[in-house]
Amino acid sequence: MGTVLKALLQQRHLQTVAAFNRHYDHLAEQIEPGSVGAGPRKAQFYRWLSGDLVGLPYPHHCRILTAMFPGWAINDLFAPYTGLQSLEENHSRSTTLPQPTTADVEAVFPTRTEFIQSMPPTEILRANRRIDAMGLSLNLLCQHLSDSTVRGLVESGTTLRCLFLDPGGVHIRNREAEEGHEPGVLVNLTELNIRSLERIRRGATPDAAARIELRTYDQPVRFNITVVDSEVCIVQPYLPACRDVESPTFVCRKSPAAGVFDCFSGVFASMWENGNTVEKR
Repeated sequence: MGTVLKALLQQRHLQTVAAFNRHYDHLAEQIEPGSVGAGPRKAQFYRWLSGDLVGLPYPHHCRILTAMFPGWAINDLFAPYTGLQSLEENHSRSTTLPQPTTADVEAVFPTRTEFIQSMPPTEILRANRRIDAMGLSLNLLCQHLSDSTVRGLVESGTTLRCLFLDPGGVHIRNREAEEGHEPGVLVNLTELNIRSLERIRRGATPDAAARIELRTYDQPVRFNITVVDSEVCIVQPYLPACRDVESPTFVCRKSPAAGVFDCFSGVFASMWENGNTVEKR
């Protein structure tokens, strides 16, 4: 069947990945120069056309697509196209109906697994200037990125501020019981992730090592929060009797008006300020 996007691209003779990306780069040069060359790869592009997606594409893709098709809502571009109506009728319908607003929440995924499939950490966390992360063991950063990737980030100028649930504290043991783990499972994982970042810090150049900041806190764990460049915030709640990979994942982007992003970035700032520094060893 395919998506409305596929039908529109066929109408414009842009249905091949090469032709699409040439047009993509042309628009990016005008409205978002940092996205030049960042168009979809072949497999991703054909998922866009077929509708085989979990959630929407990355925000920068959405911005280019809405510029490519003025007046079209991004959700409507990825809706199934049946061919029973003309594109003009679909367009008229999509622009006359009020669009739901979600403030600064750009995407919601039922689980972390679906989030990672749609927005891989290697894509979200690369080429950034600062990554702030807090939660339990920080697996999104420590388990989904290789040591060489993390080392490359800090050597190229990225600052990492990582706030772990204290592996020697009371609340990590409470969380182990809540998730139904044997004693020590989350303690050992958190210690492993801290040691991994300490190892990278020891092997980095002095300037890069100074950009890896590690702290701990010992309070009830409520949210996993990752803030990228003070612009994008990824949030997961810690739910009762539910592992973090199974809980919903929210992606927020800072907007001029106060919203969800400001709430959670403020939580990180407060918790970081009161955290305990993990000294260099």
